[in-house]
Amino acid sequence: MLNDPRSHGLWERTAPPAAPTRRLSEPVSADVVVVGAGYTGCSAALHLAEGGARVVVLEGAEIGFGGSGRNVGLVNAGLWTMPDDLPGVLGPVHGERLLDLLGNAPRLVFDLVAAHGIDCELETAGTLHCGVGESGARELAERARQWQARGAPVELLDAARTQAMVGSPAYDAALLDHRAGTIQPLAYVRGLARAAQDAGAAIFTASPVTAFRREGARWRVETPEGSVTADWIVVATNAYTSAPWPGIREEIVHLPYFNIATQPLSSNLARSILPGRQGAWDTKEVLSSFRFDRAGRLVVGSVGALRGSGTAIHRRWARRSLQRLFPQLGAIEFEAEWYGQIGMTADSVPRFHRLDANVVSFSGYNGRGIAPGTVFGRTLAQHILGQLSEDELPLPVTLPVPQRLRGLRETYYEVGAQIAHLSSRL
Repeated sequence: MLNDPRSHGLWERTAPPAAPTRRLSEPVSADVVVVGAGYTGCSAALHLAEGGARVVVLEGAEIGFGGSGRNVGLVNAGLWTMPDDLPGVLGPVHGERLLDLLGNAPRLVFDLVAAHGIDCELETAGTLHCGVGESGARELAERARQWQARGAPVELLDAARTQAMVGSPAYDAALLDHRAGTIQPLAYVRGLARAAQDAGAAIFTASPVTAFRREGARWRVETPEGSVTADWIVVATNAYTSAPWPGIREEIVHLPYFNIATQPLSSNLARSILPGRQGAWDTKEVLSSFRFDRAGRLVVGSVGALRGSGTAIHRRWARRSLQRLFPQLGAIEFEAEWYGQIGMTADSVPRFHRLDANVVSFSGYNGRGIAPGTVFGRTLAQHILGQLSEDELPLPVTLPVPQRLRGLRETYYEVGAQIAHLSSRL
């Protein structure tokens, strides 16, 4: 994408082509202008258009250019925060409301894929959260207990069942979440965009927002060559936010995450690893993830950026880790590599912002953007269409609060990942 093979890597090479779009080059009018063509923006546009609204989407680069086209592709339920802790963070009403919404969020993704015939390599066999050592096993046992108390279909696997489902003896336990799955992330967001267009939304790419201002009772949103006049603005840019809404970026710390894909494995090798085709990740602080794509490529990822000295360090780590996890692989040939930025909030909980009158935003997905982005996009549409009042939203209404020492923390994460991967094998 944009002639950068390390921006979207394997996903750009294997996704169906995006629907045709063009640059906005004239003034247009709409009921709602959506800024950003990722999961949140495309889901909002689709559900708004299906609800009868006139919708224009403005994307500064291409559909799925941000995190929506670069992530691992795990369609997870819930948040990083332990379920029992969330009511203490958000209060009992919003805490339980958000747990219910995000616990069921993967189902909306699966339903949209089916309803709109999106070709995105969907697997609905669940995901495996793998416990490293006794502490990891204890964490997963507690997480399983809390979700099961809420009726969630999750299973705690012992070491033997974990080994059978992962194909490696490296883990002491695993949490199998039957609500979850995997997806080709760029293919999915392109499919959402096409569905939004089919419903009547207009999507303009290479059209970054340069300014916005009041024009009577409405908003005027400007791009280099055109403008949109609308009643509502949805800001759906998350970790890739730039002007004119700097507050969203200032409350988010960028955590770099990379993925490296092997060449397609032989059928015998592929059957010995993740035979149920769940996506997996572990409990380490500098976590790692692994999953298959439809062609049998094994995709391994972890915290870090593929630039400067990090490129060689993270490549070597990926090779060592795969060889330790799955020694049957032997010599490993890599086919693609890419990385992006995860938007982390101070408490690992997303935010709903009313940035101005009729200017709204969800952001801060903390590495879980596919299902939350999709369901939050629908939530924004329901709110704008009058189907969901502000008092019924899953998050309290707030304004962005800048994170202190944001730049230093971002440097720490990038350099710290390199230090961790120099010696780590798993």
